[in-house]
Amino acid sequence: MLRRIVGKAMEIRAGEHELMEMIAELDRRGAASELGYKDLPYVLKHAVRWDRTVAKQWVENAALLSAEITPTGAELAPKLPATASAAAEGALSVEHVKVVAEVMKKLPAEAEASVVDFAREHEPSAVRSFGRELAYRLYQDDPEPRDSDPAPQVNDLTLDWRGDLLKVSGTLDKITGAKFEALIDPLAKPRPTTPGEGPDPRTRTQRQGDAFAELIDLMLRADQMPEHGGEPVTLTLTMRYDDLAAQVGAATLDTRERVSADQVRQLACSAGIIPLVLGTQSQPLDVGRKARTFTAGIRRLLVTRDRGCAFPGCDRHPKHCDAHHIQHWADGGATSVDNGVLLCRHHHRLIHHSGWTVKMANGIPIFTPPKWLDPDRRPRRNLIHAF
Repeated sequence: MLRRIVGKAMEIRAGEHELMEMIAELDRRGAASELGYKDLPYVLKHAVRWDRTVAKQWVENAALLSAEITPTGAELAPKLPATASAAAEGALSVEHVKVVAEVMKKLPAEAEASVVDFAREHEPSAVRSFGRELAYRLYQDDPEPRDSDPAPQVNDLTLDWRGDLLKVSGTLDKITGAKFEALIDPLAKPRPTTPGEGPDPRTRTQRQGDAFAELIDLMLRADQMPEHGGEPVTLTLTMRYDDLAAQVGAATLDTRERVSADQVRQLACSAGIIPLVLGTQSQPLDVGRKARTFTAGIRRLLVTRDRGCAFPGCDRHPKHCDAHHIQHWADGGATSVDNGVLLCRHHHRLIHHSGWTVKMANGIPIFTPPKWLDPDRRPRRNLIHAF
């Protein structure tokens, strides 16, 4: 039944591509003007009963995927030829096409094939993350202006008493915001489900509000600050040492936000620097069979290697991930970097209860899908974090 659903979805997508070709032909013929309309999206709005924003997106996608005809009658290739080919096969949905077009605005034409290959196996949101990372890596070595003054930090806080309640609102710069988020996150986790109370009924904003209140209490007894991921709350930045010394490039936070080298050097003046050197004695790489849980040092190395959930296409940040034993500890697996992988809660559960498997290959986590998803069971990796 599931294979039939996949086949039917591909038929629908191929039909969508055919529909886009028809829309492009209407646009070439000037149908809107002939019918007395301002533009083709307005025609489709009335003819197909689409919202104008939806109709406009279909017209824009059609223009990208269809061949153009010059005034002399010559046919030009589509603006996104690889995308057009994949859409015609039924491999890409309308939403895929929209996202590919969006990310290609910041990428050279030769990158389209890589983006489309990724889109064939992942959902649109993952394609957007992949395109963003690819654009950064392609242009990260471009020269940066050195003569402009750095933008001033923006930190403001408003306290407004309204009867018995204090309304707090503010804006924090990137570094301060990341520190604050790192403090709030472990305190804002949902309470465990219990037979008596059931699941935590609080919304995310309510949990974060309660976490803020708890943080205030913790600051009054600073020696009792919470741990997160097995270690005291820490702001982790990953950067090549040579770049830091030369004040070029950028560091990456656990959230994958990038911080300039100047800001990193400023942080280094007031914060400890933890060296992450794979294969040396600076951090423990293997704690043997005695410890079941991953130590702070090993988790830090997993964060440096995996940069978030290692499952293909997932863009969850390290702070939302668990360290998973590839060979289960109870089955003799070591608590080590080579036997560990970062997985978000959803994909951690999936690895334990589905046909997906994970193993290490050349120091990289490689995932194999179940047969119902890919009869050939071709290995996959997370390319979003692979740069």
